[in-house]
Amino acid sequence: MAVWHWLFGDQLGPHFLRPGEDVAGPAGDAPVVMVEARSVFRRRRFHRAKAHLVLSAMRHRAAELGDRVHYVRAETYREGLRRTVGDAPVTVHQPTSRAADGLVRSLPNVRVLPARGFLVPAEAFRSWAGGRKQLRHEDFYRWTRHALGLLMDGDEPAGGRWNHDQANREPPPKHAATLGVAAPYRPRETDIDEQVRADLDRWERDEGIGFVGRDGPRTFPASRREALAALRRFVEHRLATFGPQEDSMLAGDAVMSHSLLSSSLNLGLLDPAEVVGAAEDAWRAGHVPVQSAEGFVRQVAGWREYVWHTYWYFGEDYRHRNALGHRAALPDWFLELDADAVTARCLSTVLAQVRDTGWTHHIPRLMVLGSHALQQGWDPRAVTDWFHRCFVDGYDWVMLPNVIGMSQYADGGLMTTKPYTSGGAYIHRMSDLCGGCAYRPGDRTGDRACPYTTGYWSFVHRHRSRLAANPRTARAVQGLDRLHDVEEVLRTRRRQDGNPP
Repeated sequence: MAVWHWLFGDQLGPHFLRPGEDVAGPAGDAPVVMVEARSVFRRRRFHRAKAHLVLSAMRHRAAELGDRVHYVRAETYREGLRRTVGDAPVTVHQPTSRAADGLVRSLPNVRVLPARGFLVPAEAFRSWAGGRKQLRHEDFYRWTRHALGLLMDGDEPAGGRWNHDQANREPPPKHAATLGVAAPYRPRETDIDEQVRADLDRWERDEGIGFVGRDGPRTFPASRREALAALRRFVEHRLATFGPQEDSMLAGDAVMSHSLLSSSLNLGLLDPAEVVGAAEDAWRAGHVPVQSAEGFVRQVAGWREYVWHTYWYFGEDYRHRNALGHRAALPDWFLELDADAVTARCLSTVLAQVRDTGWTHHIPRLMVLGSHALQQGWDPRAVTDWFHRCFVDGYDWVMLPNVIGMSQYADGGLMTTKPYTSGGAYIHRMSDLCGGCAYRPGDRTGDRACPYTTGYWSFVHRHRSRLAANPRTARAVQGLDRLHDVEEVLRTRRRQDGNPP
């Protein structure tokens, strides 16, 4: 009896078929089953561009595999698998969500192979984490660099520093509408995209499956060939300028020098080893400065790996963490990506980017979207679900640690040493988003008080006991105590509450 190999929709690269020590026999030639399960899209109201990208990528991969693959469209994974393979044995690499992992392990005749698409094996992470009181990203990142020999000169880090953050936190150039770098790779749609779009239209019309956001021309790779082209384009033309302004924002340049490779990595179209290897090769060849190579390697080999492993290490209860006791519901304007309802230029601009593309880079995610949610006291599980649904690179494993831990501080400090939020001054310093805004970043009171500034001080006031006990946030409480108009600031904030900022 033939042994089938099951590919999930985020296991689309050749490394998910390549035989290895975790695959016995000629698995590289095994017949393949792929299941397009509509139930996934019934459970969550995904961004339309995300649904389009995932389905397009799956169908492109099926077209590449040709007669070797049985591509089945079904209501559920169970139904599709039953219709295709019956009682035949199946192998599958560990899925990337707890729900899918539980499913495959509950099925008879399914053998679960170790995860692929990551640099650090699970057992190696558990060995590193064992006995540590805190699992700090910086410690993990240095350990990973050393263990894998990434950007190393012998036992020392390339350029003499593990961390080039200080060189990678520059504000955007003054009076510039864009960063002025080469444009990123953008794919051309195919007949497959046209069929996906027609199917999504039919689902909305006939099956009651809803979406948010807009589905314009596909802007992210849906095939291995496109993903490799995007990687080459980034390394050859954009990586050199990535580092210094990776934390800055421009209203007219949403992508800056960012790689736009996260969706390709998370769909499995690219292997992280080839991505960080290309960045290191460019640095060693003298084509990019060390701070840009290091900043990018930190994102892929550091943060991405760290998030993947903490997702599994912290356990299922992690998603229920709510250390700050935030319970407020997300408002309709946020759920619907209604950027036009928002007056604050920074939030309106970023929300429009998400609405139109399903993507914005890590600083708008953290310091505009996440910071506002934190200041508002929105339920962290609902915020996590929103990020999962609305971003083309969002998956359960991606967004749970990023939102519960990094963005909303709902884990009380398991991942980060402080909550990440700020007043309008940070946004003003790191962007051009305050220019032309109806609010003033320095105003705490009055009709032009910046919602981020009043929100910041309201957050500090609400959690002052916790923040005062943390050495990294104690100064914020001291700053609150020095405000001569704190009561008026809080009254201004209360007047702002309940309305789009």
